Amino acid sequence: MNDNRMKKMVNIKGKALIGILMLETSCNRIPGDIGNPSTFRFPVEYKLVKGALPTRVVVEADPGLVPLFAKAAKELEEQGIKAIATSCGLMSIFQKELRNAVNIPLFTSSLIQVPMVDKMLGSEKIVGIITVNSKTLTKRHLEAVGITDEMEVAIAGMNEGHYFIKVFLEESLELERDKIEKEVIEIGKKLVKQNPRVGAVVFECSNLPPYAKVLQEAIGIPVFDIVTLINMVHEALERKNYY
Repeated sequence: MNDNRMKKMVNIKGKALIGILMLETSCNRIPGDIGNPSTFRFPVEYKLVKGALPTRVVVEADPGLVPLFAKAAKELEEQGIKAIATSCGLMSIFQKELRNAVNIPLFTSSLIQVPMVDKMLGSEKIVGIITVNSKTLTKRHLEAVGITDEMEVAIAGMNEGHYFIKVFLEESLELERDKIEKEVIEIGKKLVKQNPRVGAVVFECSNLPPYAKVLQEAIGIPVFDIVTLINMVHEALERKNYY
């Protein structure tokens, strides 16, 4: 994503409390996507992390990304931002390093919600995770955000489809919403069919929230994602008075 596109995406109404560190991508970000300001009911501040290409994050888990994201996070903090998110859930592997780079809350991934959701469910239920690529979501990614071996989860990847990967990871196709909806529903249904104990789903990928509603309707259980997390954090940052 180039600087001009990023400037057009910034919501300038009101004071932003949450900053979002964006990967360098060229994919179309529709409403519901973390990179589209209309997704949120409040302003957010976007900051492009140059050099943070999808393959470096998703496939390589490149530790060379840490100083790039840390620098960008510090700049947002200096601007007065009160909490920071990243735009890829697989940045979870660097949660410790990045939260220690600033003095404000920083959450790299929607996966931080998994332990919380797990504690909400009955002991016979488990959390399902839908990730961009089940082959690159490792034990290190999970442990970095508190998902331990004692916490049973069921994982499905969008790599089981082909179109989603070509749009968001390979960036070789234009986004067609209907095609992605179909893949998300198919993968979600397969996940709960193979794992009937799944009581809620957490989307790892920040490109998946636009399809949370259709999946929720298709499988009939709660769906959490980076948008639900950002909304919760914003509520904690800007509480209202009750009379």
